[in-house]
Amino acid sequence: MSHPLANRYVIQAQLGRQTGRETLLAQDLQTNELVVIKRLLLGDEFEWQDLKLFEREATVLKTLSHPQIPRYLDYLEFDSADEGKGFAIVQSYVEARSLEQHLRAGRTFSESEVKQLARSLLEILMYLHEHQPPVIHRDLKPSNILLANRSGDRPGEVYLVDFGSVQSLAVSESSTITVVGTYGYMPPEQFGGRVTPASDLYSLGATLIFLATGRHPTELPQRNFQIQFRQAANLSPAFADWLEWLTEPGLDRRLSSATEALQSLNAAKRRPPNAIAVPQPVGSDVQRTKTATALEILSPRKDISYRSLAAIALVIPVAWWLFGSGCFFSPTILLNLGALVPSGAIALGIAFLRLRQVWLHVDDRDIILANVLFGWKWRQSTASRQMITRLVLQRYQDQNRQGDVFWRVARLRIWAGSKQVFDLETDLFTEAELCWLAAELSHWLAIPIDDDGG
Repeated sequence: MSHPLANRYVIQAQLGRQTGRETLLAQDLQTNELVVIKRLLLGDEFEWQDLKLFEREATVLKTLSHPQIPRYLDYLEFDSADEGKGFAIVQSYVEARSLEQHLRAGRTFSESEVKQLARSLLEILMYLHEHQPPVIHRDLKPSNILLANRSGDRPGEVYLVDFGSVQSLAVSESSTITVVGTYGYMPPEQFGGRVTPASDLYSLGATLIFLATGRHPTELPQRNFQIQFRQAANLSPAFADWLEWLTEPGLDRRLSSATEALQSLNAAKRRPPNAIAVPQPVGSDVQRTKTATALEILSPRKDISYRSLAAIALVIPVAWWLFGSGCFFSPTILLNLGALVPSGAIALGIAFLRLRQVWLHVDDRDIILANVLFGWKWRQSTASRQMITRLVLQRYQDQNRQGDVFWRVARLRIWAGSKQVFDLETDLFTEAELCWLAAELSHWLAIPIDDDGG
């Protein structure tokens, strides 16, 4: 950039870049200090949701004052001849590398260092969560934690940065929540659109597991949505138990506050026994019925109006008559049976796809899957409950517009012996619902969940 931003900030270097935004190191001409500038560019990739999050970040940062969180300094608009219009947040600069950079450079962390980092980060989270209104970071991960001035057996000074996904509970309770975060560090409830202070605790636990194992959480196996890390790390049983407590998938089984987590860590308090605790996703219309002897699940029915079906039934004959009337000699569209038959079939097919539901029933003897339309069941598949051997969450790799690669849920598969007998897919359930249903079935059938990324 040839001219100082806002006639004040001289750009020194680029620290990071994603589609539509970048992080810059600059010198403040008024104070001669180095600062960090986060810029949001109003280019082709710009979305209004990006600006909403950007403004929220600035608003929250203004209210924070903590020695381990970079200070908010300025918020401004700019109009560059080279890059166009945009907005910028200016913060104090911390000369340090992120935990992710330390790990990439080959640094390892002992259990003692991981514990010290945990205590420092929990103290920051205590400040954020006890703030009025409470502030949830929502994207706590190694790349957003800076580590500086390592000395002796101390890991160094810890800083929490990048509040671009921050959520104030005052906002979340009165508006629609935007699902943001990083796969591998997001707890199940955040993936489903819900966020609490305990959501940050899960992300902290996943981050500490990365430090202890040197492996990204998605590279470690899972069982019932619990990260299986013990064999990949040399940790004391008490600390490993605490990390599992921190990364419990269910909110009612997880440590609920940073204060409780810190007290438990210092006292080496053991967690309660495991139990199923994955909540139904917020806004889910899946019907689940539980009794002492049976579990039933009915997928939501998508709405379709009779006007839409009538329009389909009329438009298709017209198109058929216009483009294919040479095959039929009827001058009247309504008498053109060659058009009415396929149009009716297509309309019924669309109605089937929109209105069809899936019914899953599990009891002491059998597991049954059937299609349901207006209460009528057909194409039922049945297997003995005792023959069910595997529950598989199949995932596939996807990429967002910032270039980040992550895994998405494609389907839930239920196997009887070597044969796949049931298949629940994202055409009828959301990804969050499939994860929740997998946990429900795992608990009911007493079968672990296999996570298949292929």
